[in-house]
Amino acid sequence: MIFSGDWDAMGLIDFTHFVNELATQSGQAILPFFRTAIATEDKSRGGAFDPVTEADRAGEATMRHLIKRSFPTHGIIGEEFGAEQPEADYVWVLDPIDGTRAFIAGLPTWGTLIGLTYRKQPVFGMMHQPFTGERFFGDTGGATYRGPGGERNLKVRPCASLKDAVISTTSPRLFAGDELRAYDRVESVARLARYGCDCYAYCMLAAGHIDLVVESGLKPYDIAALIPIVQGAGGIVTAWDGGSAADGGRIVAAGDRRVHAAAIELLSR
Repeated sequence: MIFSGDWDAMGLIDFTHFVNELATQSGQAILPFFRTAIATEDKSRGGAFDPVTEADRAGEATMRHLIKRSFPTHGIIGEEFGAEQPEADYVWVLDPIDGTRAFIAGLPTWGTLIGLTYRKQPVFGMMHQPFTGERFFGDTGGATYRGPGGERNLKVRPCASLKDAVISTTSPRLFAGDELRAYDRVESVARLARYGCDCYAYCMLAAGHIDLVVESGLKPYDIAALIPIVQGAGGIVTAWDGGSAADGGRIVAAGDRRVHAAAIELLSR
């Protein structure tokens, strides 16, 4: 079972089989493009490089087709093809390749994000990496890893102090001005910083290998699937001001609430 909460009492449906089918089918659409001479477009319109490939579009198109066929009343929000029925009770939030920069560089630190919200709240998330054969999935009641080494529960690790923490962000170059200075305050205290992990950073936080992730400029499809995974593993995900992270923006995720509180204090100075 994916959902470990009392979903029957909440009137929710267990989509276990369907979500795994979305992951399998989207992976089959995306993987043939990986480590090939794939064409890349820049969506930034003159800003920071924001790549998209045919693999992104193929993966999302596959998932949209399956959702519309199986659940025509559900909404969909996706990175490549926008929003359909976003006010529905159930809304699927899709990022076919989170980490497109890594994808086009031939690096396996990317994944397909499949999130599900119920009345605007993230209730389930999966990160699927078809190249490594790994799936990280969870809800607010638990989180699980399934991969070549088998299946196990995900659990964040305790970390008493920010000075003992391993921190990750996609790239410090994605911050600017006050946001960059705020991030630098946090990183300067942390023990170790790693870059370029995208969605993998949140999954490694849930698995107990990373303690803190700090990012900015995220869209809902960048984070909706990852919130239930981190929370299900015992972690916390909020905006920099401590509010909801579901709409994206400036995000801080931590395995230990003491590290989260320390990071929030430094980010808000």
